[in-house]
Amino acid sequence: MKTIHVHRSVLALIGLLLASPLWAAPDIRAILKTADESRGNLQGIAWEVVVEAIENEHTDNLTYDIKARGFDISGMSLAPPKYKGNKLLMSNNNMWFYKPGLSKAIPISQRQKLMGNAAYGDIASTNYAEDYEAAPLPDENVNGEECYVFDLTSKDDKTTYDKIKYWISKKRLIGVKAEYFTVSGKKFKTAEMEYGNQVVIDGKERPFISKITLHDELMSADVTYLNLTKPRFEPLPDYVFNLNLFMK
Repeated sequence: MKTIHVHRSVLALIGLLLASPLWAAPDIRAILKTADESRGNLQGIAWEVVVEAIENEHTDNLTYDIKARGFDISGMSLAPPKYKGNKLLMSNNNMWFYKPGLSKAIPISQRQKLMGNAAYGDIASTNYAEDYEAAPLPDENVNGEECYVFDLTSKDDKTTYDKIKYWISKKRLIGVKAEYFTVSGKKFKTAEMEYGNQVVIDGKERPFISKITLHDELMSADVTYLNLTKPRFEPLPDYVFNLNLFMK
């Protein structure tokens, strides 16, 4: 009888340990949400992004001023001169494009090519926590950092990518690497992320995205850099994201 009693005690202890936070599975949505914050998911932040695309040994550049409030985005092209004044607006995952001379804004897809390997959605904030179903994969090491790895599947066709394999640093809770796939599972693009900027979130200093390097899986020599600079908090009233005022 004593032996049975000991076994039951051990089983009860194991049950308690498994139910404790020490053994609890990580909160995937919370991890993704924190990583999203370091890529623009904040209430009232602006930055400049310079897109540098190298294709067939030819280089093109495009500069946008981006204003973000959560996942609403308003952007205006600053350079080169032939694109200056072009505008982007994203609200509720819908995106519009406008350039001087058009009578109205044109609906576009986040997946539409902007320049090089960059899609329009690449210069916006990420909302992986809400827009994707996430499944955990085995942890991996990326450049010496232990990372959570998630398999992300888009909930609808409004997102920039259908499927993503996403690496998030366990220590810094920022996305450091991504691979992008078609619905059929074919990998067509990879990305590495750097965080040389800093912002203060809830009184704590946090890394903020400074560079995204995009590689084309089919054209291995082609590369596109998104250099994000001058992150700054500023009040962004509703009219900044109002489609009716978009062309003014």
